[in-house]
Amino acid sequence: MGRSGFGRIRAYSSLIFRPEGRMVLQTISDVGFMFHVFVLGVQVDPTMLRRAGRNAVLIGVSSFVMPFALGGLACYVLPHLTVIDDATAHFLPLLSVINSASFFPVITSLLSDLKILNSEIGRIATLASLVNDGCIYAASILLTTIDASSSYSKWNGVMAIAWIGTFLIVIVFAVRPLVKHIARTIPERGAMKESHFLMIAVLALLCGFVSQSIGQPPAVGTFILGVVVPEGPPLGSSMVYKIDSLCTGLLLPAKFAISGLTLDIFSLGRGKSLLGVEAVILLGYLGKFAGTLVSAVHFAVSFQDAVPLALIMCCKGIIEASFYIGLKDTGAITSEAYALLLITMLVITGIVRPLIWYLYDPSRRYLGYRTNSIQHLDPTSELRVQVCIHNEDNVPSLVNLLDVSNPSRRRPIAVFVLNLMELKGSAAALLVPTHNRKGKPKLKSLPSRTEHISNAFNILAHRNHGSMVVQHFTSIVPYATMHDDICTIAVDKGVNIVIIPFHKQWAIDGTVGANFPAIRMVNQQVLHKAPCSVGILVDRGQLADNTQILFGHSLFRITMLYLGGPDDDEALAYCCRMLGHPHITMSLVWLKHSSDNIEKSMESHMIQWFKANNVDAGRVSYKEEVVNDAVGTTQVLRSLEDSCDLCIVGRDHEQSELTLGINEWIECPELGFIGDMLATSDYSFSLLVVQQTPPGTEFINIQPLQPVASSFYSGSGKYSQHSGSGKYSQHSGYGPFG
Repeated sequence: MGRSGFGRIRAYSSLIFRPEGRMVLQTISDVGFMFHVFVLGVQVDPTMLRRAGRNAVLIGVSSFVMPFALGGLACYVLPHLTVIDDATAHFLPLLSVINSASFFPVITSLLSDLKILNSEIGRIATLASLVNDGCIYAASILLTTIDASSSYSKWNGVMAIAWIGTFLIVIVFAVRPLVKHIARTIPERGAMKESHFLMIAVLALLCGFVSQSIGQPPAVGTFILGVVVPEGPPLGSSMVYKIDSLCTGLLLPAKFAISGLTLDIFSLGRGKSLLGVEAVILLGYLGKFAGTLVSAVHFAVSFQDAVPLALIMCCKGIIEASFYIGLKDTGAITSEAYALLLITMLVITGIVRPLIWYLYDPSRRYLGYRTNSIQHLDPTSELRVQVCIHNEDNVPSLVNLLDVSNPSRRRPIAVFVLNLMELKGSAAALLVPTHNRKGKPKLKSLPSRTEHISNAFNILAHRNHGSMVVQHFTSIVPYATMHDDICTIAVDKGVNIVIIPFHKQWAIDGTVGANFPAIRMVNQQVLHKAPCSVGILVDRGQLADNTQILFGHSLFRITMLYLGGPDDDEALAYCCRMLGHPHITMSLVWLKHSSDNIEKSMESHMIQWFKANNVDAGRVSYKEEVVNDAVGTTQVLRSLEDSCDLCIVGRDHEQSELTLGINEWIECPELGFIGDMLATSDYSFSLLVVQQTPPGTEFINIQPLQPVASSFYSGSGKYSQHSGSGKYSQHSGYGPFG
């Protein structure tokens, strides 16, 4: 529709895009882009720079210095090799700076689209792009000052720096306290006042005006204001929610339209210096790729991961396109250079994005590998359990499940609590230890729920002092990639089983009170990719009440339903860990077909071990139920209703006459045939569904881990510095079920 197409027809152009209409579209696009950049600034957490490691900082610096150096060298050499007119020679240094950019909002948007924002490479790219932004801004201020000094006088250059410094001082020391005061007036889960929203929106427009008045692009001022707005809830997420839909969905596309309308590909044949301009552009991309790749490999990033990281840093987007438009409108670059910049950006970014998706899979580091399952763990060794928390309602049931797991000094339990939160109002994913070695919060900006959750598990650890230890982690990521953080913690800590809450919550009357499809998606991904056993906890309230477990007013009744198979073996091994708790009873119910040959079945050995070592008249019982078909299986399940508080069952079972027909009515495949039936409203007890082996996984020989319990005591506030090395114990002597 622009100059590269129908816009070349004068009658069409004058009819569709009149000058006054084009001016309106330009204004709308500029306002939309300003607020879009403001939202991107809100999503930036400047404290990330303090947490950035030396490696990420140097990778970010290298990704700027190398293309800038190659571009500068080209600016010096090209006039001696080819024809370069004066106008082109004047803007080539500026071009080398712009081409060195990897803007933080563009990179995080790309990472989010590719669903690798919280991956190892994604975190490095996020920090490196933030460092790169700082280098770009410093270089642009320097070039602006030099240009003002050379074009007018040295005093003008000094004044340019003075005005920029004054603007930053006002933002930091006047506007920032005002914005923080507004944030403090908003309740943690409340809504912000419309007056506060309008005040900040007007401030954004004012900052854009002031920024342009002192010689900087308007978007720079709004972005700086966005950075000083606290990211995340309550203020940051509210601003993003109110502005993002309008700007991103309606106003921002006008900016893309302007980019296309002003692009004239036919101008490429008219310029005399296009070869030199394209050489500087390509050298910038080459330098960025090489600088990122070499520095990443130098800092122990594998070559296999360094290549996609370098490709990520080469991607460009709407921020760069906006700068190109601004430079063209002000006459800083020619129409030919603008066309070259935009076309090269579209071609390279269009090729690189699918290439990154093909080359990098964040699940590669844990998919297909297994840490110790509970079944293959020495019965007296430390059990490592990871519990995942989506909201505070999950806490009581998970705390009490850990309590009935019977931690003792002979069989200690190491608990890794992962507090999961959806990424809102922020651009960068977060995965951090929540507490330091002294047990104090490491990040004061985290919501208060984090402290509440930590306190609940710390009280449990204190009650089991010497037999249970707890480490806390917080993950703030999109739901689409939340499973990556769950599996990463499981790998790094050598976890034996991950406990995740079911995506449905029950009301008091037994009906489904809440349904969270996003959590269900997370659970399905964890089941498919987890490097260890997985348990899905369906809580109906029995586990949330800890009076039975703590005081033993009445015994907590646990039933293990056994049909055979690896998942049932794992569930039975977990049940054996619970035996010996003074306030529980354990019942093992073996469902078997009347034609089963007990003597030759592998399950027979496991059941015999359980009977010989655990069954007594008081707390542990064993029962065989002989059934012929699925109807008999259903009758046995219904008989558990009045004699069970928690039922434990394996997820997958081989097709047999015992389950024939049940799978035709399955609603939640992640629970398996039996688990799905027990999770219906016909039953009122809680349920734990255990999976031992995700499809396609294999055991590997791995080195033993030092027991966490010997490293720190959560109850006394001492925390282990052990972070895992990626090598985990595969015990050579299997447990009783091996």
